[in-house]
Amino acid sequence: MQLTFGQYELIYNAFSFGVATFFAATIFFWLGLSQVSQKYKTALVITGLVTFIAGYHYLRIFSSFGEAYTAVNGVVKATGVTFNVAYRYVDWLLTVPLLLIELILVMGLSRSETVSKSVKLGGAAALMIVLGYPGEVSGGIDSTRLLWGALSMIPFLYIVINLFSGLSESIQKQPADVRGLIGAARWVVVISWSFYPIVYFAPFVMSLSGGAATTVIEVGYTISDIVAKAVFGVMIFMIAVRKSQGATN
Repeated sequence: MQLTFGQYELIYNAFSFGVATFFAATIFFWLGLSQVSQKYKTALVITGLVTFIAGYHYLRIFSSFGEAYTAVNGVVKATGVTFNVAYRYVDWLLTVPLLLIELILVMGLSRSETVSKSVKLGGAAALMIVLGYPGEVSGGIDSTRLLWGALSMIPFLYIVINLFSGLSESIQKQPADVRGLIGAARWVVVISWSFYPIVYFAPFVMSLSGGAATTVIEVGYTISDIVAKAVFGVMIFMIAVRKSQGATN
């Protein structure tokens, strides 16, 4: 697959920005542990763990991309080393279920409700990633990618439905000063996660192939990851701080 110099720079800089963002977010979340009460520390630890895992995998993705392509005097050449897209899916398999769990934990639900929702939503998230992987590594923008992408939408829709119908009653029971934040965090999950299938299927809709398709996919996924993990993490931090302050007043 041939990349233009512009496509190469865009992907390279997106990966570099992702590495910096995730590690910076990790430091911020973990240093902020002292600002939340004991009840919400686990949620914040997981928030930082999500961005740390993402930062590590983006470092590996960044390194793999640098090994797969070289740019000399504005000319991009493939080195023959395969760009490893599996790093991204390993990252998602670990972080996507944790994203849902951190939202559930920060809500401070009962133990039974927390366990039940974490298992159901976390399991569905893992299944969504597993189903999408064969299509991503099929080697082309073809019917295989389309089939596995469609299958991965089944658990995705299950998660979205549960976020709205399953958590609505629980959100209404939250303190008034954080209810809006938790509702907004739920929307961030849904909207940012909706961007993943958009990117996944974009090459079909836009009739893209080769370097153009790769650029849309890699840059699109990176933007989605930053919003879904770092931006969402900041909202979890704000909820935890506000609920901790409310508990001490």
